[in-house]
Amino acid sequence: MENTAPLMSLKKVNMYFKKPGSVLKDSNIHVLRDIDLDIYPGEIVALVGESGCGKTTLGKIITGLYRPTKGDIFFNGENVSGLFNKKINSFNQVQFIQQDGYAALNPVRTIYQSLYAPIKTHNKKLKKAEIDKKIDELMNLVGLIPAEQFLIKYPHQLSGGQRQRILMARAISLEPKLIVADEPVSMIDVSLRLSLLNLMKDLNKKLNMSFVYISHDLSTTRYIAESGRVVVMYLGEIIETGKIGDVIANPRHPYTRALIQAVPIPDPDYKANEDLPLKSMELGNIEHRHIGCGFCNRCPYFEDICTQKVNYVHTETSDVLCNNLNKVPTGAVYKTYNK
Repeated sequence: MENTAPLMSLKKVNMYFKKPGSVLKDSNIHVLRDIDLDIYPGEIVALVGESGCGKTTLGKIITGLYRPTKGDIFFNGENVSGLFNKKINSFNQVQFIQQDGYAALNPVRTIYQSLYAPIKTHNKKLKKAEIDKKIDELMNLVGLIPAEQFLIKYPHQLSGGQRQRILMARAISLEPKLIVADEPVSMIDVSLRLSLLNLMKDLNKKLNMSFVYISHDLSTTRYIAESGRVVVMYLGEIIETGKIGDVIANPRHPYTRALIQAVPIPDPDYKANEDLPLKSMELGNIEHRHIGCGFCNRCPYFEDICTQKVNYVHTETSDVLCNNLNKVPTGAVYKTYNK
């Protein structure tokens, strides 16, 4: 996508949150640090990392729900930094799909009312008959047929998978260019996850919508973004990016290798090419992060310079900012199980 302009660009985005209960001026927690990210039209970007690394915070900044403390955000080439409010039309084109489908829907409104309201709010000239037709098309698109059977129900009368499909229908009702999906299948039965992932892939192809898929599950991440990119986060920083097949097959950052090797392989005869023992099993603390690499306390290749210099790998451009990358073993650490 070198010749295509990004749909959205984040430049040196930082996010601070005030520490609860503290009255000190320097008690702010630096949640996101110097985030640079481009999202291209029709692209699926998988944002992965362990809990607490800042994935959801970044997702809310992308959708305009949070205003970044520092940094610039461009949408369709326009700098929209600091303009995240109801007056800006750009962010009607960026929608958010929440993790909890029940909490995201008004329990005292029917499904019809939940879908009708946003369409009417943003398309005041549409008549009721036109909105009804659009709702019926949306329900067919997300596979809830016949629509009449579901529109009269309340959220508690639907299954988890059905509620997630309603959230999907509500998100695409405004015809956005970008959808941020925050772990949309984590609360769904395993048997239903594949159908929702396929739905997202179909919408990506049919409507040319860009997706940012947030998850800590590498299996679903690899499936939905099989031809897209993966962005690996650790303690509020992006530490490795690249085509998802390349990163999973041959990760270059020590944390990425540890993250992938932690995925169990359903094959008793399979052993990873090498073990990657962590220097410490203690989880990183975002409040006590070094000014350099946040992973250095746990990295087996740690050197003193790591506390001063940020470690980052970009597999597509061959940008390497990991001080000890030459010590990291190369070669695949993940085996595709096709038996």
